[in-house]
Amino acid sequence: MSSYDKYVTPLSTRYASQEMMTIFSARERASTWRQLWVWLAEAERELGLPIPEDAIQEMRENVRVSDEAFDKAREYEAKFRHDVMAHVHAYGEDAPKAAGHIHLGATSCYVTDNADLIFQKKALDLILPKLAKVIQNLQVFALKYKDLPTLGFTHYQPAQLITVGKRAAQWIQELMMDLEDIETVRDRLQFRGAQGTTGSQATFLELFEGNADKIVQLNEILCKKAGFPSAYPISTQTYTRKVDLRVANAVCALGATAQRICSDIRHLANLKEMEEPFEKSQIGSSAMAYKRNPMRSERITALGRKLARLPADFTATFETQWFERTLDDSAIRRMDIPEMFLLADSILLALDNVTNGIVLYPSVIRSRIDQELPFMATESILMKLATHGVSRQEAHEEVRVLSHQASDVVKQQGGRNDLLERIKKTEFFRPVWGDIDSLVDPKLFIGNCPKIVEDYCNGEVAAKLANYKESLDKASTAQLSI
Repeated sequence: MSSYDKYVTPLSTRYASQEMMTIFSARERASTWRQLWVWLAEAERELGLPIPEDAIQEMRENVRVSDEAFDKAREYEAKFRHDVMAHVHAYGEDAPKAAGHIHLGATSCYVTDNADLIFQKKALDLILPKLAKVIQNLQVFALKYKDLPTLGFTHYQPAQLITVGKRAAQWIQELMMDLEDIETVRDRLQFRGAQGTTGSQATFLELFEGNADKIVQLNEILCKKAGFPSAYPISTQTYTRKVDLRVANAVCALGATAQRICSDIRHLANLKEMEEPFEKSQIGSSAMAYKRNPMRSERITALGRKLARLPADFTATFETQWFERTLDDSAIRRMDIPEMFLLADSILLALDNVTNGIVLYPSVIRSRIDQELPFMATESILMKLATHGVSRQEAHEEVRVLSHQASDVVKQQGGRNDLLERIKKTEFFRPVWGDIDSLVDPKLFIGNCPKIVEDYCNGEVAAKLANYKESLDKASTAQLSI
């Protein structure tokens, strides 16, 4: 049977990186179990248990699970209906001197849970620099266009002017929140260690003949070997599934941020003010040859929608665990944990590509400003008239009448906004005719946007990105093959 005859997730065939797929591959999983058994045997021998060094050496030499070992494990699992014990026996065939020492004192969750924590730590370490790269892309973009006026939108209706850089800075701030949340869960991640079948450590207390201090030492050794600062002080048969939920809440929030950013980009593409990168030979539509669809941003939005909703699964898995453990967490976690990180990875690869190649159309932006700015400038005109002794209320009424006439031209006749021309032709406004053009410079209406962008991007953002300097210096923009 060909691989084309089996379902495979598009996350692995189309979107995610090879590095992320490797972390959650079957070989990495099974080989990490073996590494955990090696660490356990080494630690137990160090603490005085009679495990021969040549047995441990044989274990070390067979950590990587071969295709043949997978075949053996599959046969054992068909017999035992237990995946961990299947791999214990398969490992015992590869390391026969150690067969009687593998998994000594441990429960299945010693390998399954500790491995999941290792995988999540590796995955978090993989996505953090990628998120920093996206932030850096937008930082450069925001600073470049910090002074370029553009229409602000509230209710998706034209509002007070901002700058293109200011809008990008808003996107950056939301991604910075994601970065900080993901950093926090990464830094707080701990190991399960060796805790026994219900978290009582009873089997290890027996192995060490009642010496509880050796259990403490055992877990210190295991944490050091696995690269964790410490173990969770309380475990049941598993580490609490609250850990997975905390990680999911941080990682999956990225999906919501990605949707929001790409929704803005898609709307701006419709307005022809901004576009994502578009390849020379790229086809936008199979029917409409002229189209330039924002398909990358649409893809990100779709992946973000899926990612942002995964915490519901993690919540249900956590809240339905009974007492010291029920197995209804197993099958869903096999899907949800890898999927969460493959989605985040896929989103960040695409976001890097989009944010590093945004195309801007300043002339279109200015044209749209010119349609709205005359209305916005009327308050300045009123103030200028007041300096000439003109009644503010009379001026307000004159502006109101002319504004409605200009609005009718735009909305009913499809013409351009001619309010300023009407003002220049109306005798009432003669005292300020010479000032009109200077009152409608777009840069007069962007407030403090340039300084806001500079202060934020050169301050808080730059300080955060400094922590990722080494990876950012080596990073190249993600290239999408599809």
